[in-house]
Amino acid sequence: MDRFLVIGGGSAGCVLARRLSDDLSVKVTLLEAGVANSHSVLKDPKQWPFLANTEFDWGFNTMPQEYTNWRSHRWPRGRVLGGSSSINAMAHVRGHLDDFDSWEANGCLGWGYADLLPYFVRSETSPYSESPYHGTQGPLQLIQPDDPHPVTRCFMAAIEDQGYEPIDEHNGQFMIGPTLNTMTIVNNQRLSVADAYLAPILPRDNLEILDQCLVDKLLIDKDNRCIGVTYIRHNKQHHVYADNGVILCSGTIGSPQILLRSGIGAADHLETLSIKPRVNLPGVGKNLHDHCLGAGNVYESRRSLPQSKYQHSESLFYLDSDNATSAPDLVFACVTLPVVTEQFETPNFDSAYTLLYGVTSPESRGFIRLQSADPYAPPIIDPQYLSTSKDRDRFLEALDFARDIGGSKMFTDWRKREHLPGPKIRSKTRRRDFNRAAAYTHHHPVGTCRMGVDSEAVISPDLSVYGTENLFIVDGSIIPKITTGPTNAAIVAMAEKASDILLERPLLNKIYI
Repeated sequence: MDRFLVIGGGSAGCVLARRLSDDLSVKVTLLEAGVANSHSVLKDPKQWPFLANTEFDWGFNTMPQEYTNWRSHRWPRGRVLGGSSSINAMAHVRGHLDDFDSWEANGCLGWGYADLLPYFVRSETSPYSESPYHGTQGPLQLIQPDDPHPVTRCFMAAIEDQGYEPIDEHNGQFMIGPTLNTMTIVNNQRLSVADAYLAPILPRDNLEILDQCLVDKLLIDKDNRCIGVTYIRHNKQHHVYADNGVILCSGTIGSPQILLRSGIGAADHLETLSIKPRVNLPGVGKNLHDHCLGAGNVYESRRSLPQSKYQHSESLFYLDSDNATSAPDLVFACVTLPVVTEQFETPNFDSAYTLLYGVTSPESRGFIRLQSADPYAPPIIDPQYLSTSKDRDRFLEALDFARDIGGSKMFTDWRKREHLPGPKIRSKTRRRDFNRAAAYTHHHPVGTCRMGVDSEAVISPDLSVYGTENLFIVDGSIIPKITTGPTNAAIVAMAEKASDILLERPLLNKIYI
């Protein structure tokens, strides 16, 4: 039986393992570095802020960042079946149609919004089932809060008071306007992509899942055809082979590391590490970017805050500050807990709430590199946060708008005083200084194995790695330019489409709306 080998059991890997193994004529082996069994703490939606630095987190850290007070940022990424969908905040936001159309305009033919919409639809069971934007039979079951937190209600009312019309949800015709989050929560429990796609069909005779497997290198023959991988499990090295294809789904951090250790990347970088170059692809590890949030515009509460019935963050608001009728450029989130960086003291959890703020389409670009060929060595991660003046200016706009919302009369019943930045932080210099201390990750790194048709691209629009055969990448690393919202929904839809490409099935018809 022909075999597909899927490397990484995150969001993309789980979708591919399910959809590829739906074809009973092929065998699928999924290798995951973490454990396959979900822990009860992962099921509780309210625990997501506390899952960093646990056994389910890779525990990555960035290089010190010049424009964030030379801080090294923690970058939690899921090390468990389901990947980061097992530790994230469960918000399901596809992004703006212009996000995907820009990919297509830059050479990624077949990856525009109309191409991906049928795969968004296929992936979900939505409360908006009568809408042409939504599905009724997909694995991902989506909800919106039916009893939102009172502070969340204030947040949306404050935005409406600013003149913005409410919208039903983020994933339909409009994205700008106050609305409740769409979430992957079912019966008060997290629904990870592993829960949605794999749990209902296991065991399956043609699907093998091996956990606690750290993939070291790709096995590549003399013709640059990838035939399998080497991996380490329980301190022993193993080999596994694949006929139909080896698919890297190890994420924005993991996939470039595996390529580089295998000799695929910038030849000069590889040679400094005594790795023999096989395919000179200078774009591997470049184009790293992430949504950067400000944590945060924090308010002391007049009285003890009730606990969220969901996951503490029940609403996102997207804003087009230029009124250019294009993709929104700023984002705001209401969190019913205090959220601050290590630069500030954290108030008691029941005594403060936070307005997070950020830039949706950052210009800043960084990189991932190896520091050695040792698969256990953490990579060098440098996102170069806020390294362009435009990003810093937009970040300042975002802070100012967050304070406008937070200072609204709509919060009068709950707001005691502004805790951060604080009433004395008014000058542009002091506000910029605050942003340097408040900046932190929104946990959406993308781009390090970029899809495209230019010399810096790593994969082609058919998902194959340039200069190789039988080797593909499907995960957040291939995203050319970050989506407006959280990236998980887009990665699921991309993996849905990838399964049709890899099985050479007819692609779903475009949906023009």
